[in-house]
Amino acid sequence: MAEDTISSNEGGTLVAAEPVKITGDAADPGKRGAAETVREEASKFMGQAGDKARAYADTGKEKASGALDGFSDMMRDAASSVDERLGEQYGQYARSAADQISGFAESLRGKQVDDLLDDAREFVKKSPAVAVGIAAGVGFVLARLLKSGLDAAGDLADKADGSDTPKA
Repeated sequence: MAEDTISSNEGGTLVAAEPVKITGDAADPGKRGAAETVREEASKFMGQAGDKARAYADTGKEKASGALDGFSDMMRDAASSVDERLGEQYGQYARSAADQISGFAESLRGKQVDDLLDDAREFVKKSPAVAVGIAAGVGFVLARLLKSGLDAAGDLADKADGSDTPKA
């Protein structure tokens, strides 16, 4: 019983009559220290990974904004050709679309990556079916791009080997 094994000394401190075995992390301070070190390192690594991901996202955001601006400029240039071939009304549609794209590029450039992610989350909550459709379309396009890139890399490797005949 507990009364038989634990008593108090003259100063009132509890004393065990027999040695008490401590188990778990408290038994080995080295394990506890190692676990804490692993947790700290993992936390630091996750922070660094998050910073890297944000930097890549910022770079991607700038590239996307630049591409949208380029596309907008191309549409404005083509609008005069559309005026001549199809009429001014259709040329105005092209200019209006170019303005919309340019405005979207500016709003993209003006937002932080975290704000864009929040906007995307809200969009998915409001229109999940549209979001799934967009994700499927983007996935299809990415798969085609990757496949064509891999096919082109394979063709280059074949030419580097000196074999111009396709492999079966």
